[in-house]
Amino acid sequence: MQTRDSMRREAAESLAVQALGFLAGEPERLARFLALTGIGPDRIRAAAASPGFLAGVLDHVASEDALVTAFAAEAGIKPEEVEKARRTLGSGQWERETRNQGPGIRDQE
Repeated sequence: MQTRDSMRREAAESLAVQALGFLAGEPERLARFLALTGIGPDRIRAAAASPGFLAGVLDHVASEDALVTAFAAEAGIKPEEVEKARRTLGSGQWERETRNQGPGIRDQE
């Protein structure tokens, strides 16, 4: 039986994957996201497996009022749900993969 926390985490991850699809649905949105994260289009699928990356997707969507409003409208949710999902996935920032280390979470200072 799943715990309430694990169900909440799964829902947050699902929302983040949906947000990634939203970004990918418009070339300009995706290009901006990729530029800010520093990852290439060929690494998105692998990076999406990282909960830290998914939190970063929600961080990005929540960073602009217009973006979070548009995503929430498309997803049929209230914009506040994005913030709840961000908190569920963690407050760290996703760091892009480098040659010597995989994707990870950097603590905010």
